[in-house]
This record gives sequence, structure tokens and C-alpha cells, in this order.
Amino acid sequence: MFQEDVSIVICGEAGQGIQTVESILIQAVKFGGYHVCSSKEYMSRVRGGENSTEIRVSSKRICAYVNRIDILIAISKGAIDHLKERISNKTIIIGDEETLKHVENENIIKIPFLKIARDIGGPIYANVIAAGAISKILNIDKEIFDECLTSMFARKGKKILNGDLKAGDEGYKVGENILKSDKIKVQIVKDTKIKDELLLDGTEVVGMGCIAGGCRFLACYPMTPSSALQVFIAKYSEEFNIIFEQSEDEISAINMGIGAFYAGARALIATSGSGFALMEEGVGLARINETPIVIYLGQRPGPAVGLPTRTSQEDLDLALYGHGETPKIIFAPGKLEDAFYLSQKAFNIADKYQIPVFILSDQYFADIYYNIPSINLENVKIENHIIKTDENYKRYELTADGISSRGIPGFGDGVVVVDPHEHDEKGHITEDQNLRTKMVEKRLKKLEGIKKDSIPPELIGFSDYNILIIGWGSTYGVIKEALDNLNREDVAFLYFKQVYPLHDSTKKYLDKADKTIIFENNAESQFANLIKLQTDFKIDKNILKYNGRPFSVEEITKSLKNFMEVG
Repeated sequence: MFQEDVSIVICGEAGQGIQTVESILIQAVKFGGYHVCSSKEYMSRVRGGENSTEIRVSSKRICAYVNRIDILIAISKGAIDHLKERISNKTIIIGDEETLKHVENENIIKIPFLKIARDIGGPIYANVIAAGAISKILNIDKEIFDECLTSMFARKGKKILNGDLKAGDEGYKVGENILKSDKIKVQIVKDTKIKDELLLDGTEVVGMGCIAGGCRFLACYPMTPSSALQVFIAKYSEEFNIIFEQSEDEISAINMGIGAFYAGARALIATSGSGFALMEEGVGLARINETPIVIYLGQRPGPAVGLPTRTSQEDLDLALYGHGETPKIIFAPGKLEDAFYLSQKAFNIADKYQIPVFILSDQYFADIYYNIPSINLENVKIENHIIKTDENYKRYELTADGISSRGIPGFGDGVVVVDPHEHDEKGHITEDQNLRTKMVEKRLKKLEGIKKDSIPPELIGFSDYNILIIGWGSTYGVIKEALDNLNREDVAFLYFKQVYPLHDSTKKYLDKADKTIIFENNAESQFANLIKLQTDFKIDKNILKYNGRPFSVEEITKSLKNFMEVG
């Protein structure tokens, strides 16, 4: 019997419709009154290989990946071997008779999915039958399941929709027979209020935040996992008056974005590691001519092409260091609400300080779905910092706070000059050594204001802690759940959603702890190194994972227990 929480994993080859099953089930689960969290792992190929999706169904809020598999839906013959390290003697395996014909285990349930599907109209319906069976096992009302099918397939025509509805009927019959066998019983408390909540993934929320931030231009060259954000914004570009340009390469994309912001349109650039490497010269251009730009950097394992569809936190140093010395801001959201607010804020803060602002995400966070109550829009507003110029306008006027008034071409009587070289106050090239010193200091002065606008880390757990866990970005969910599982009053979690510059409160939190431990999805503990550089605080224990997969709740929990026992 599965109570409170059940982990369902669907595994099959690319092209077998795993994403379709996920889309149907997560909607049905949410509308059925359960909390849901879905994450996926997939190969960089259109067909073949093995992909899997984990769908957690719970009576409490969840936003994390677990290693545990309670129910496995094996769609392909290679599913069991692919997931063998996660399958336990308690895992219930459900699959087609043909797929599992050579597998014998008391926890295996063989169902003639393909035969039933062929009777309906073809093997394509097997996935919907499986989704219907799981929905029945989860006690989701058939009407809700049918509504989800209709929402997804109505656009494909009446014939296909009727076939899918019939497949859903057959799936519910299969689920009923499984329940009668007493091999599976799920008892999770429903909450009818959940059906009205938002069900979003990390990409969608970042996209919504960018739109709320006033994004009017997006230039990109497709690259996983940033491509999903490009598709999302392109989908709504006409509705929100956004120009989307798929450029010929990343160099063109960054220069287009700089040009758009220079002309007064808020611009977004979306890319991934090696794509951003091509943009570095363009970013340097934005930095020296103080043109705002917002860059979404979807991290994946590198270098070069690396693992295109896997996850990592390897690009913090890539975003942090560049040619020359000027300020920047790096956000790294780890929960959906933060992804919205930080993405929206990125445009205001880039505009205010005339600097690059990075939104660091990764494949795991980009693809994770879960339900949240709402997004509060009361404090969301667009803060414009463009002025109307006069004939005496100086684009790079030396000021006490380092911020010069930003004009745009054609708005006023002034001339807005920009140059990739060092320049004087009006923007004209100079090699005057004293003026060079003043301009460097001018740009760096912005750091004082940026630090005042910085977002502090969030302390989660008990304030009277001895042991402090540190995490940033997408590790939020797994660390938070592991902390809840430990339920110890001497342990807390310091979650960073802004990783540069560090908020002034950082040192205070670190100094209070007797022992510190950090979790990062990279091999060199890049954030721990940054903390040491900025605060001179050395973290006691670094737990690093860099195989392209996210941490699981179980891994975090085990590492924390070992760490506490040693001390």
C-alpha cells in the first residue's frame, strides 16, 4: 500500500510517447486533487535509447526528484535494464505482455496494452491506455481524465479524440482489474482546492517572468535546454508584442539583443554553455558601453557539446568571469515562484544599473513540473530608467553612484554615442590614462548600489542551528525535502537565489554554524569557491555530483546523516 506519496516512473524509447503520458497524467493528478511533481531524463536523440519520466503524487506539497520507484510503467523492453539501479524489491512493474514476456517476478503485472490498442486502432493508443490505468489506480474521476484527453487531443480531430477516449475507457478497465488483484493500493488524501492551482514547469515560469518584466525582443540560436524558453516566448510573442528572432548563430543573437536594448526595447538572450562562450565578446561590448542585457543561461554538462540533454551547475564561473572588470548580477532560481519574480526583476535591475543580468537555470529546473497556489502580481511593475535627452547630453557622465542617465536614439535632442573602446563622457573614443581610470571606477561604483538591491539568501528550518546546509538554484527542492525528513532542530538550510554579488548577510549566517556542508552539481564546487573568495569562509564539506543527473532526496538525506555522524 502506498500512502502519502507514490513515485510513478514511465520509461520507454524516444518516440514512444513518454511526454504524452506525462502531460495527460500530471494534469489528471492535479485536477484530481493531488499534489504532483514531475521530472524527466532523456537522451539526445529523436528515436531509440531510453527516456524516463518520474511523476510523484502526494498529499503534501512536493518539488523534488526521488530515486525511489514505487510503480514502473515499462513501455519498452530496455526499461528495466535502464532503471535497474532504482528498482527495488518493492517496485511494482507494469508492462505489456510482449515487453515483459521474458521477465519473471512476483511484483510484475503483465497487461496486453498493445493488443487492446490494436483493437482500438493501432499501437499509438497504448500510452493512453497506460495513463488511464494509472489514473484509475490513483482514484481519479473518469470525467476528469476525459476532460484532460479532450483538452489535449480535440485539435487533432474527432476521429483521433474518440479513439483516445476509448483508449482511456479501456485503461480504466485495466486499472480496475489491477486493483482487484490487491497488488497495488494507493491511499493519498485528496484536497479539492488543488485543482484550481497552477501547474507549471521552470521554463514556463521564467518565460512568464520575462514577459511581466517588459521583454519586447528575444534573439536566440536553439540550444537545449534554453530552446524551450525560446518556444514559450515565441508562442506568446504576438499576444504580448514581442519580436522573436531565431538568429543564424549566438554571436548574432547577443549583438541583436544589445542593439534592441540600445534602441529602448527590453531584450532577452537565451542560450546554454558553449553557445554563451560564443557570446562573450558581445557581453563585453554591453559591459563597456553600459547597455543593459538579460541573459538566460540554461546549464548542461560541458565542455563543448558535453551531454546536451542532461543537467549541471557548471556555468557559474562562465557567467561570473569575463573580459575586463565591470559589475553584473547573477540570479539562480530554485523554486517556481522565485523563477517568476527574479526573471521579472532582472529587466528592472539591468535597466537601472545598465549591466548584464544573468538568469542561471539548468535542464532539471527547466523541465520540472509541480503545482503552486498562485503567483502574486501586486508588487510586479516595470521600472523604466530611460530619460529624454537634451542637446548637452553626456551618455557616460561621471556621477557619484556610477550610473549615468540613459537616453536612446530619437528620444530628445541629444546624441547617444556608444563605442566598444574606452570613451569619454560623451561616448567618444579616448586613450587618456586619467579618464580611463575614472571610467573604470565609475562602472565599478555601481556595485555599491547593486549590493543594496541584492536579494538575501533564504534561511529554511530552525534559526538556532549548529549545522548549516548550503545550496543554490535547482538543488532547493531536494535539500528542502531532505531537511524536512531529518526533522532536526539543530540543522538549517541556506538557499541562495542570487549567487552574485553575495548579500552582506551571507557571512553572518555562515559564521553562526559549527559545521557547514554544500551540495553542487559540478566537479569544482564553484559556488563554495565564490563564497570563499567573497567572504573568506571555507565550507567544511563539499558534496559534488557531475554525472549529468540531479541529486535525489535520498542522496541528500544519506550525505547529511553521514556528515552529522562523523562530527
